Order: sequence, then structure tokens, then C-alpha cells
Amino acid sequence: MVYPIIIPDLEIAYGLSLAVSGLLVSVLWFFAAIGQLPGGMLADRYNERALMATSTVIVAAALGLVITSSSAVVLFLATAIWGLGHSLYPIARITFLSNLYSGRLGSALGVTMATGDIGQTVLPPIASTLAAAVAWQAGIGFVTPFLLLAGIVIAATSAPQSTRARASTSQSISDTLGVFTELRTPSIGLMTGILFLYMFIWQSFTAFYPTYLIRVKGLSSSTASVLFGFFFAVGVLVKPAAGAAYDRIGMRKSLVGILLPAVAGFFLLPLLDTVWFLVGITALISTMLGTGAVTQSFLADSFSDEMQGAGLGVVRTVSASLAASGPVIFGIIADHGYFDQGYLALAVIMAVVIGLTVWMPDVAHS
Repeated sequence: MVYPIIIPDLEIAYGLSLAVSGLLVSVLWFFAAIGQLPGGMLADRYNERALMATSTVIVAAALGLVITSSSAVVLFLATAIWGLGHSLYPIARITFLSNLYSGRLGSALGVTMATGDIGQTVLPPIASTLAAAVAWQAGIGFVTPFLLLAGIVIAATSAPQSTRARASTSQSISDTLGVFTELRTPSIGLMTGILFLYMFIWQSFTAFYPTYLIRVKGLSSSTASVLFGFFFAVGVLVKPAAGAAYDRIGMRKSLVGILLPAVAGFFLLPLLDTVWFLVGITALISTMLGTGAVTQSFLADSFSDEMQGAGLGVVRTVSASLAASGPVIFGIIADHGYFDQGYLALAVIMAVVIGLTVWMPDVAHS
């Protein structure tokens, strides 16, 4: 989430348009998506801690390439490597937590995802300050040593080992093919569609929200970065609550309750310009951050232990790779002067997600 903060700097440094900047973010998310299927299969067969540690080291190395890139081509290639490195982490985290907290996965995943939002709250304003005071490279490069430290800590920490049976290569391939069959069932198919639309909205919104606040709403870059960080700060509260709600009242009610305020926020965003109104609108939109704790808990509960990683890998790869088109599409819309209309379109798509949720069965299929 530091990338959206430095998009205006990258546009100047490399002569990028909003559409090309959107393509850059799409490249990040696309490669972060396509790597999740092999990442899920690896999580079924190998130690999750090793995968998570490897992921942090690859991302740190990729960020080193980003900040030293000599051309837009190198910048795009480094971003692709960054996405591939990132893709190893999410499913290994979910399967690891699923094994440790099998009866309370929603709560555990909600708390863990909320800690990520603490970083996404704090880091964007720091990035904005460093980019303004030093250079855009400092605004993103400062994260690299922390990633390396995190990788070392993950590898060295004596965490409990997963007791799930590790599948053989042939079993993993068979499980993967079986997951594609599962996508045709109403519960998995609809949830995959919901996850795709949600990720499309989330990636489109986060890619350009700071730029929108600066160019359309007239905020300073520092104020825009703080407001962007506030979006994730609310997520620190929303995600644990969403995960707990999934455990207690089920998927359908918890997901509808999370998404309704976000629809209102997207509709109001083009209409109001005052900073304090924008704070309230940002809080409304940020309730959608609880979606991941619900949808991914539901999906994790839908697959057996043996194929959980492969199942999550297939679903997340299919949904996230398609959703990666969001930033470039939104960038093209913004380049043509339709920023506000783009957010109204996101409100309509979110309303569609709520409609699909109402059709969903409330119990994860296994």
C-alpha cells in the first residue's frame, strides 16, 4: 500500500500516465495472483513457515530492484517479481492458522489480517514524508530492511509445525483438478465470484485513492497519505469483528453487514469535498476490509485439510488474476476525466456483491 502513495512520483520520474500507472499496479496484483496456486500446492506439501520466510526475502530483493530501476521496463519487471514473491505468503498463512485454530479460524484470521492493517496505516504517511523530504526511492526502500528482518524472525521462531498430512505431487495435482470441479458447485462458485468482484473493487480503489484525493479533492500529499492510512486503521477494528461475526452468525449476515456501509461511502465520495466529511466517508468504505476474514474463512472451511492449500490457491488465483484488471481499467477511466463516475461504478458493483451474498448458502460446504 506504499505504492499508491508514490504513484505521482513515478509518473514524473518515468513519464507515466494514469492508465500506465494503473497497469503497473495491475502487474503487481496479477503476478501476486498467479503465484498463489503453486503457493497453495507448496503449502500443502511443505512447511508454511519456510514459505512465508522465503516470500519476505524475495519481496525485499524485488523492492531493491524497484528503487534502482533505470527504466520503466525494469520497473515493471521488478514489480512482477515483487508480486510473485508476495504470492507465496497469503495461503501459507491461512493454512497455518487453520491448523492451529480449526474451530475459530474466522477470529484468528481477522486478528492476523488486522495486524497487517496496522502496517498499512503507519507506512503510507512515512512513505509520503520520506518521498517528499528525500526521494521516492526512500519512500518505498525504507521497508526493505524490515522485510529482511521479518523473514529471519519467521525462519528462526520455534512455531508449532503443521500436523496436516502433506500430499504427494500426484495428490496435489489431483486435488487441484478436483478444485476446478468444485468451482461449479453453487457455494464455491458464488464465493469465487464474490471474491473476484471484491478484489476488483479493492484494488481499483486503493490504487488511486491518494491520487484522487490530491487531484480531485485538492488535498495535500501528506493529508492524502494520512487519510489513506486511516482507511486501513479502521480495518484494524473491522477485521477482527468480521472474523468473530463469521464464527458466530455465519457468512451471509456478517458479509452483508460489512458491505452495506461501503456502498453508501462510494456513492457519497464524489459528492463531498470537506476533509472531515472525507474522513467519515473513508471510514464507511473501509468496512469492506472485513470481507477477507469472512470470505477466506468460508473458503478454508469448504475444503478438506489435504486440499485446503490447493483449493485456496485455485480460488484466489482465478479471482485475483481477473481482478488485477481493475487498476488499469480505473486508470483509463481517470485519464479521461471520469474519476467520480468510476467511484459510482464501484458502488454499483459492491451492490451486486451484496445481491450475490444473499443468494449464498450460509454454511461452508466440505
